Amino acid sequence: MKLDFSVVWNNLPILFDGMQLSLVLTALALSGGILLGAILAVLRLSPLRPVAWFAAGYVNTFRSIPLILVLFWFYFLVPLIIGRPVGPFYAALIAFVLFEAAYYCEIIRAGIQGIPRGQRAAALATGMTQAQVMRHVVLPQAFRNMTPVMLTQAIILFQDTSLVYVVTLYDFMTSAAIVAQRDLAIVEVYIFAACVYFCICFTASRLVGWFKSRVEVSR
Repeated sequence: MKLDFSVVWNNLPILFDGMQLSLVLTALALSGGILLGAILAVLRLSPLRPVAWFAAGYVNTFRSIPLILVLFWFYFLVPLIIGRPVGPFYAALIAFVLFEAAYYCEIIRAGIQGIPRGQRAAALATGMTQAQVMRHVVLPQAFRNMTPVMLTQAIILFQDTSLVYVVTLYDFMTSAAIVAQRDLAIVEVYIFAACVYFCICFTASRLVGWFKSRVEVSR
């Protein structure tokens, strides 16, 4: 079987546009997911039970349903509720942020609970408020310890962007599938796509390992 990878070279602009969408969506969803996840983590640790129950209900709900269903909700159902279309990109972005926030919430909550209580007590004894202790003492250490796990979740998020085909977005994988079917070069294009995903995810996993070793040394 003779393989001709010239089809990949000839369609690099299309594939690049798809990769650009995948990376932009990953970066924005990662930022929004971590921010919302941090807020939810603080709410889950709140001494006010209704607040903690609300955050727990949010997390359990989104962790119990598949991401593709969340994408369908925001692309098909939300426009019917608000009376106007959301747009495929923003529908996908909102869905990813809300979905990833549930996972980052649990990661951040575990990181916060991993900080010794003695440090909080010592900070409070100096006259700091609970909010100041959380901002200046707990969260910086927690985020440093959580970085490897958060990066691992980011790799999963990047891989999950391939699901945006359900809302008619052309990410890298969707663009590759279109090129493969149009030019009848399924083997060549999918080999190229697999190599690209492997290089990106393998490099990111090595970065996770490097961060993990740095965190362990700092301890």
